[in-house]
Amino acid sequence: MSNSVRVRFAPSPTGFLHVGGARTALYNYLFAKKHGGSYILRVEDTDEERSTEESMKMQIQDMTWLGLHWDEGVDPSTFGDKGDNGPYRQSQRRDTYKQYVDRLLESGKAFYCFMTEEQIDQKREQLKAAGLPLQLKSDYRDMSLEEAKAKLAEGEAAVVRFRIPDQNKEYTFNDLVRGEVTANSDAVGDFAIVRASGMPVYNFVCAVDDALMKITHVLRGEDHLNNTVKQIMILEALEMNLPEFGHLSTILGPDKSKLSKRHGATSCDQYRHMGVLPEALLNFIALLGWSHPEGEEVFSLKNLEENFSSDRLNASPAVFDETKLKWVNAMHLRKLSGEQLWAEIQPHLDQAGLSFDKSSEWKAKALELFKPYMELLSDSVNLFAPLDDSKFAIAEEATEALTWESSPVVLQTWLEILRSHGGETLSEEDFSEAQNKIKKDATVKGKFLFMPIRVGIIGKPHGAELKILVPLMEKSSLIERAEKALEKAKSLQS
Repeated sequence: MSNSVRVRFAPSPTGFLHVGGARTALYNYLFAKKHGGSYILRVEDTDEERSTEESMKMQIQDMTWLGLHWDEGVDPSTFGDKGDNGPYRQSQRRDTYKQYVDRLLESGKAFYCFMTEEQIDQKREQLKAAGLPLQLKSDYRDMSLEEAKAKLAEGEAAVVRFRIPDQNKEYTFNDLVRGEVTANSDAVGDFAIVRASGMPVYNFVCAVDDALMKITHVLRGEDHLNNTVKQIMILEALEMNLPEFGHLSTILGPDKSKLSKRHGATSCDQYRHMGVLPEALLNFIALLGWSHPEGEEVFSLKNLEENFSSDRLNASPAVFDETKLKWVNAMHLRKLSGEQLWAEIQPHLDQAGLSFDKSSEWKAKALELFKPYMELLSDSVNLFAPLDDSKFAIAEEATEALTWESSPVVLQTWLEILRSHGGETLSEEDFSEAQNKIKKDATVKGKFLFMPIRVGIIGKPHGAELKILVPLMEKSSLIERAEKALEKAKSLQS
């Protein structure tokens, strides 16, 4: 394939970037990289009711966060045009579309339709009663352009419809993912290409823009299969070049229904806030319909660029398994240096109000200990929270453990060990020896040993692994916490 390969990702700005959209964006990006071609970001914002400027900016932000940088399209900084084939926002291309609408109207391949919604519904009911496909053939398909323009001049509203062939025609194309696909013209009816408002509809503008922007390959979701025959009709009617099409597999939720909000998080923005790394999300969604030639499951974007090929795209539905996403993310987290990982978790700690004015050595040690317990960056909040003295409090759930007769003795013994310890911190070995001494001196074991100690360290009877936490805490902090727990135990038992 030559350097003339041109692909596009063309989202509708009606919300955050969905993971399905991100996968389409990724596959197009990889296809361009594989063939040394161009990657274009086009914004399909002709749905005036649902498209918003804010959504466009959010989606561009998500694309930038993922690292899927485009060669042409809406500029991520200025939101103006970057490239020679703009405007790249369809709402700004109405004059261009009008030329091609007029061409179809004048050639008789499109027509003005004055049918009301009630008339359309009535016609569909008639088709249904006759057992025929519910595909509309308009009553106005044979009205002359002059007659139609006269009605428009009188103030009547009309949509512009594409005239499907009078005789059923088969359209066959070679799908890059599914092989040979055939669709019939009778399956679509006389479809609208311009709304009564004057705004062209998706299938028309998409087809025209793909031709004018010299798009050679269109990779998009399986749900667009029904649109493809309409777009082929339009391009053939305008005598414009057809791109090659590839329709990607559907992404399903765990219950095998199409992935939607009811399954939980579905947008890139949600996963970013949960603490998924962009490379991990790309890694995971790449496997939803594509397989690595070496069977690898964890890889970088660079590795993906080197190994991607469209012949490994699979048409079978893919299941979005959040458990696997977290595992993939954990694998990527563990590859980060301590400095990189701290920079990634810092926003999560800040948002939770956690502050650690510690040395880089302390941070590196803490991360080395906590990294195996982290699947998401946001997991850092629960792991680090017990280390912030300003957040320490004796929880309500600790009451029972502090009312045990042996608890004051356990806490008193723990305090004495701390006060007699020579260093500023305890090692894991020091803590293990301390537990053994408390067990012997206070003659307790099991929960009567561990729970009061845990309350004296984190304020709760259940939670963090103490042998990991204690070496990260200053002895003075441990003493202050143990004193509070002992005081609380004595007050509960008095």
